Amino acid sequence: MSVGRASSIALLGLEGSVVDIEAEVSTQKPGFKMIGLPDSACKEAEQRVRAAITNSGLKFPLQKLTVNLSPAELPKQGALFDLGIAVATLESNGQIPLDSRPRTIHLGELALDGRLRPLRGALPAALAASRSGATTVVVPTGNVDEVSLIPGLTVVGASSLREVAIWHGADLDGWEVEPLFARGSFPLPDAVPDLDEVIGNDEAVEALIVAASGGHHMLMLGPPGAGKTMLAARMPGIMPDLDEDAAIEVASLRSLSGYDIGTSLSTVPPFESPHHTATASAMIGGGSRFIRPGAAARASHGILFLDEAPEFNRDVLDTLRQPLETGRVSIHRAAAVATFPCSFQLVLAANPCPCGQYGVKDSACTCPVLVRDRYLKRISGPLLDRIDIQLRVPRVTAIQLRMSAESTRTTTAQARARVLEARKMAELRLAETPWRMNGQVPGSWLRAPAQLLERPAMAVIDRALELGSLTMRGYDRVLRLAWTLSDLDGAERPTVAHVARAYAMRRGTS
Repeated sequence: MSVGRASSIALLGLEGSVVDIEAEVSTQKPGFKMIGLPDSACKEAEQRVRAAITNSGLKFPLQKLTVNLSPAELPKQGALFDLGIAVATLESNGQIPLDSRPRTIHLGELALDGRLRPLRGALPAALAASRSGATTVVVPTGNVDEVSLIPGLTVVGASSLREVAIWHGADLDGWEVEPLFARGSFPLPDAVPDLDEVIGNDEAVEALIVAASGGHHMLMLGPPGAGKTMLAARMPGIMPDLDEDAAIEVASLRSLSGYDIGTSLSTVPPFESPHHTATASAMIGGGSRFIRPGAAARASHGILFLDEAPEFNRDVLDTLRQPLETGRVSIHRAAAVATFPCSFQLVLAANPCPCGQYGVKDSACTCPVLVRDRYLKRISGPLLDRIDIQLRVPRVTAIQLRMSAESTRTTTAQARARVLEARKMAELRLAETPWRMNGQVPGSWLRAPAQLLERPAMAVIDRALELGSLTMRGYDRVLRLAWTLSDLDGAERPTVAHVARAYAMRRGTS
């Protein structure tokens, strides 16, 4: 007997590697042996492949079948190798021609009746196939739409193993089968609401524009009903559209999480808002067998909004400290390390105390002083030090409501135009660097002679650094914010007023 061959993809995080599948039928005692570091789900392919081949009107070998997944040291996880194993098996006993479709990647889990089940992570797996030089990928019908988003890749959708065998050249009649589709996938987010629905919070709207212009992290502090959640939900609408690479990365993360992607790439920045009971694994990603991205990873190139931030477990909040600095998160397991992109903007919202009434006019706070202090300290100092803007959001008064009804409010289109103009100025200034917005620029570059501001402009933060009210990290973040403010004003360089305003915004006193 000959050795049948097929190819598939092993995913580890968003990274994929080509796996060569070899199947050999020998004259030894009948049996099935899989080698090449498969996990338990992959080992169970024996039963799925055997039943699928038989129920597709094909013949499973009666001799010993050995399946090798190469490279042997690479962990193989999940059931996406089923289709490739079945194709290699059919080649090994001559039911389909040898090497009939070179440079083809096979992805798909087999049902016992021979149909192909849609799988999580089809988009990043197909993207890895394209980058490896493959020209064609065979996927379940339920994954065709998302895989077709990759340009230059021929996508073959199949409902059953028999259909794949015919495509490979097997002399068989076609069977009509009902394709399988994913159930209960998370829908795409709704359209972003307009900013002009925000009433009486002009300072908060301006802070939102500043944050979006420079990619700055923000904390909104205010009583219930002040509009913190309303403001955060409108932030993706004023941000620039995602470019093609970012859109594919966002879609790949959604695919790996089992979320719906749709029939076209969404260019709207993602918005993730996990519940305050979320665990560390739900926040940054994890899993004992197959490592999935968490909310922070899915928020890449968009917003991670944590409402009622002090209600989150402090350890969960602190897991965000490293991703905020590096823009990536690595999840270590005994057999492998998965890395996900994690370049999000963090927006926190918090009440001033557990009852939410502290500092509210004509309302009495019932919280003891120690309880009130302890409440906000659930957000650790090191995490707060990474927040560029701290914003006080008061409740809207009747006078503000009346004045707002009579005046023109800022719309999403107007705010977005200002953000795009500021981003354009930053991109021109940073054209010779690897960064594209102020929130990404390291302090060492900002403090280099070419960018260093005049001493009078730096006086306020120099003094704060000497007094210990500003850390070195905070010093650099004020500088980033000052550059964003100057970009919004169309200034060539930040002035004394820009630095002073940036410092006030960081301290929540603007």
